[in-house]
Amino acid sequence: MYAGTTFRRDSGRIVGVHQKIDRIARRQLKKLIGKDAHFPTSREILHFEGINGPDGIKRKSPSKDEPWHYIDPTNVEDRSLISLINDHMANLIAALIKNNQQRAAFEASWLAHSIVDGLTPAHHYPLNDKIEELWGKPHTERLTKRDKTIIKGINRRDTLSKNWQYWGVGGVFSAHLAFELGVASTIATLRFSDACPSAEDILDLEKIGFEEMFVKSMHKIYDMHMFNEFGNLGWTRRLANQTRKALVPEIIKVVCLSWYNAANEAKIKSI
Repeated sequence: MYAGTTFRRDSGRIVGVHQKIDRIARRQLKKLIGKDAHFPTSREILHFEGINGPDGIKRKSPSKDEPWHYIDPTNVEDRSLISLINDHMANLIAALIKNNQQRAAFEASWLAHSIVDGLTPAHHYPLNDKIEELWGKPHTERLTKRDKTIIKGINRRDTLSKNWQYWGVGGVFSAHLAFELGVASTIATLRFSDACPSAEDILDLEKIGFEEMFVKSMHKIYDMHMFNEFGNLGWTRRLANQTRKALVPEIIKVVCLSWYNAANEAKIKSI
């Protein structure tokens, strides 16, 4: 999801989708754990978004230690993002137990970012396969900003064609960005005050665990085929309604439950 330009600290404060979801999820979390529970504040969490978040790393050090937030819901062996989420969850629990507020804020922020991207329809696109097709190598081997930005073909015509397929109108990156900007503009004025997890959601979390709950929500969103519809028809009224009524409330719920799970586990392990 869109988190600002990453060129300056406050870029995503108003229109950043990650930032908006984090603020709402933190408000909803207070209803579940109480205002006196020891958990980073929205301000502390948002410090590690935007330029200090995973998207900022992509600009500073292309492909080197860069978080990869794409997942193929149809491939059960595609677990790199799920493993990353589990790592952030474990680190957040450990930081809460140690009362390390700054580390907890970092882990809460990057955990939420990973979850939001993993539930975003545009991130269900097999981007690595397309990168290998166009660049001729995996995304992890694009080690410079120039290499990540410019696709070198076998001749000038091939170079122009491949770069247009990725960067041009209707290209891979352009479609991804356009979808996320569509989400950002659709929810800009909405508060989502009723997006709090229900008692049934809490029971489900306790029964199946957070990983399975994330996977369950991912498939629920994937089955809407929103990114496919966007590719065929552009940003439609139907997509806007799905974004407001189903997509974003589901993502907020899962982010809130991830933090609730970490706070609850830390509380249990601290006894």
